[in-house]
Amino acid sequence: MLYSILKMIIDAATTILGGAFLLRFLIQVVRARPPMRIANLIFQLTDWAIKPLRKAIPGKGGYDWASIVAAVLMAVISALFDTWLINYFAVKVIVFLTALSLLHWIIYGFMGLLVIEAVFSWVNPFAPVASFVRELNAPLLNPIRRFIPTLGGFDFSTLIAFFLLQIISRVVTNLILSNLI
Repeated sequence: MLYSILKMIIDAATTILGGAFLLRFLIQVVRARPPMRIANLIFQLTDWAIKPLRKAIPGKGGYDWASIVAAVLMAVISALFDTWLINYFAVKVIVFLTALSLLHWIIYGFMGLLVIEAVFSWVNPFAPVASFVRELNAPLLNPIRRFIPTLGGFDFSTLIAFFLLQIISRVVTNLILSNLI
């Protein structure tokens, strides 16, 4: 029981921080302008790691690679903790668990953003946060919208993207786990 409680706490902490690092990177990639409260939250959650990492890993190509490195480090911490709890240290297992964590954070992060965008489109599409979420989802939804137009005034790109993310998650997870065994 203590194992499951410790695992839940470590998974929650690393997922929140890893997701915040990835979100910080995504905001920079799409050049989105978050509302001030969201920006402050993200910076307060991540500055403790990003600022020291920037000294060793400068940004290149206009991107803050320290955010990606910090997310990978969070995934490694999660994987190390998992292998420590089961008392099985193997580099291959740690690498695969790290990749699996990063994959899940990215996919479930986009799924969460898609759900938030769908809710805002029904409730208040003109909210300041709604436009920010739309900007974050644009790289994912715009290619789908090019192939699938709105039907009867309904945009199905969010639903299709959601299903595609689920398919990608299952396929890649199975590939990673099949290589692990």
